[in-house]
Amino acid sequence: MLKETVFEQLKTAMKEKNVLAKGVLTLLKSALDTAEKEKGTPLTKEDEIAIVNREIKQTNQSLDGAKQANREDLIEKEEAKLTLLKSFLPKQLSEEELVTVLKDAGIGQGMNMGDAMKIAKPLLTGKADGATISKVVKSLIS
Repeated sequence: MLKETVFEQLKTAMKEKNVLAKGVLTLLKSALDTAEKEKGTPLTKEDEIAIVNREIKQTNQSLDGAKQANREDLIEKEEAKLTLLKSFLPKQLSEEELVTVLKDAGIGQGMNMGDAMKIAKPLLTGKADGATISKVVKSLIS
């Protein structure tokens, strides 16, 4: 499970005195532990991916803020965090691969965006970020 992997990497980061990795992994482990306690049962793979995606989204927002403030030191730190967090996700599909998967699922021209996303989201959770999925769906239905 992802939690054990995060814990092992956290121990390694502590031994190597890697402050950035230690901070990111501690946050991720804490988020996973909290979610598991709230749920009352072990997390599923989908739950774990959703938590990692949430952390990536927050880091992206921090990165945008750092870019707007022209803070090079923060930009580097946030990009390093993103790289580390993304390593916990399954391989991300390219836009071309997304088009193929979505067409095979029956998404096409004239379809309602909401209906198309109801099909696409469960199919692609963890395989692509929401913004990319939305962009590809829009291009297919218009």
